[in-house]
Amino acid sequence: MCVQTLHWQLSLGLKAPVLSSSHVNRCVWRMEPQRGAALIKEQFLTTKEKFHEFLASARPRASRDEADGDPEEPSGEPEQKRVKLDRDAEQKKKKMRGQNKSRPHIKPQSYEERRLCPSIVQERDTECVYGEKCRFLHDVSEYMCSKAADLGDQCYRFSSFGWCQYGVTCRFSRAHTSPELKNLRNEELCRRSTDTVSNHLDKDLQRRLRKKQQRFPGAEAYLKTVSRGERPTHTSHAAGDAANGPETADGADPPVKTLGPITDADVIKLRPSEKKQVDFRDKLYLAPLTTCGNLPFRRVCKRFGADITCGEMAMVTNLLQGQASEWALLKRHASEDLFGVQLEGCFPDTMTRCAELLNQNIDVDFVDINSGCPIDLVYKKGGGCGLMTRTSKFEQIVRGMNSVLDVPLTVKIRTGVQQNCSIAHKLIPEMKKWGVSLVTLHGRSREQRYTKSADWEYIDTCSKLAAPVPLFGNGDILTYEDAMKARETGVSGIMVARGALIKPWLFTEIKENRHWDISSGERLDILRDFTNYGLEHWGSDTQGVEKTRSFLLEWLSFLCRYIPVGLLERVPQKINERPPFYMGRDYMESLMASQHVDDWIRISEMLLGPIPKNFSFLPKHKANAY
Repeated sequence: MCVQTLHWQLSLGLKAPVLSSSHVNRCVWRMEPQRGAALIKEQFLTTKEKFHEFLASARPRASRDEADGDPEEPSGEPEQKRVKLDRDAEQKKKKMRGQNKSRPHIKPQSYEERRLCPSIVQERDTECVYGEKCRFLHDVSEYMCSKAADLGDQCYRFSSFGWCQYGVTCRFSRAHTSPELKNLRNEELCRRSTDTVSNHLDKDLQRRLRKKQQRFPGAEAYLKTVSRGERPTHTSHAAGDAANGPETADGADPPVKTLGPITDADVIKLRPSEKKQVDFRDKLYLAPLTTCGNLPFRRVCKRFGADITCGEMAMVTNLLQGQASEWALLKRHASEDLFGVQLEGCFPDTMTRCAELLNQNIDVDFVDINSGCPIDLVYKKGGGCGLMTRTSKFEQIVRGMNSVLDVPLTVKIRTGVQQNCSIAHKLIPEMKKWGVSLVTLHGRSREQRYTKSADWEYIDTCSKLAAPVPLFGNGDILTYEDAMKARETGVSGIMVARGALIKPWLFTEIKENRHWDISSGERLDILRDFTNYGLEHWGSDTQGVEKTRSFLLEWLSFLCRYIPVGLLERVPQKINERPPFYMGRDYMESLMASQHVDDWIRISEMLLGPIPKNFSFLPKHKANAY
């Protein structure tokens, strides 16, 4: 008997039957989907208390001090002093949604009490240049006494490349360290291995940027036309001559190191029709995802069939200052055959200079302008979504970047800023005139964030206005059925964002037109691959291990939303449906379904060993975007 039948009997004046508590619970679960919860088979459903009790039954208490009481309070989070706030402050606090703005932040290098000097780690022949003033240890034996225990006998970096640059500081150093604590090499493997990551920041370039000695002749030529009130429609030869003339006239070194004979392309600026062309149509595009869209995660998605990848959003002001952390967002792995970078800025001069800088110094297939970022930090200064309402500046930015780039320029936008005031359909015809090669449209406004479903009817309308320029649709793609419905519109391709975070094998499902009932063991193997890629990218010493762990935990805050196909009563899962408490088909599947921080940390300890004593974690993005 369901709740609807019970209401019908009561309305007729019939005597209500006696229901058991379990029957009432089942009826309540049947009504849950109406409130945005996924419909799961009855035999897997459970209560919050039983779910956490089941997971705690296999939790080793010696590894972590667990707090008694409400399981919702993660013991991994530091206790903060609660201050009584007035009404205004409370209202202001309620508005801060989507991010944990006051989350604890501990630098990975602080997890080691004493660190070994780089001159010793790299086994240099010369002594440390800082001598007695060096703040690092120089005694290897003393360092080994304080070093944390190794995490395993196999080092992924050593097995892959034949050499680990972290030597004795590696958390897997037993695999490549001699009894005399010397770093070993597999010479045969070293000869065969090549550098798989490109777009590194050159030290000389960093020095020039920091001292503001880097020249931007192409950008300066364009900015002069803007100051005179001109609106160039294409790259002129005058701009190309201005870009090359001053360097040769002054006799200074060219801005880019050349190799081999000089060709016509080195002397003459390419026309727009001669620029590198990229076929974007009918491809699966992994969205540029801040924090989680790092290089190891993109490698995982490439394995599952992503066609286009893009680096995380990079601030142009930080790139122009030579910040190494910002330039790290531009790195490209060899497996990324169609790769772009996304830039955020709000002024034509900085955006144009940065585009010219990247055009000369890194290898990319396209450059994307972020005009869809909704966060206050970006929007309030005029960037992100703010560009959509500043069309004059937006036009100058697009035309300026096009004038100095040899690769296509793409733009990512939202439907608008206000919820019920879409402006993308007015902006897209203008962007066609400005020379944009691809438009990606997220079917929500800035104010909506993720509170409502993406408007694919509006995306379809905009795709017709964009033709012949390709337009990619983005929003609420979690299954191959969602992708099929999206392809029924006029879009040229699909961009996947949160769906890839929740289930990175989504690209395989879309290409094979099937639901993949992936096992918990296969999902754990995916996480293991991610940690190996992370150790390769961020390092295998303590600092690299903990950095890999922090990015893994950020990703797990999205992965826990996935509901296995075999547990669903109605397939497919919808991206805006919150999973109720359920038991998986095995313990690992239940553990992966937990939205408790401590359980995410337990998964990380299976792959990266125990956490340090002073470790704490709180996800950057709150898991409330359903």
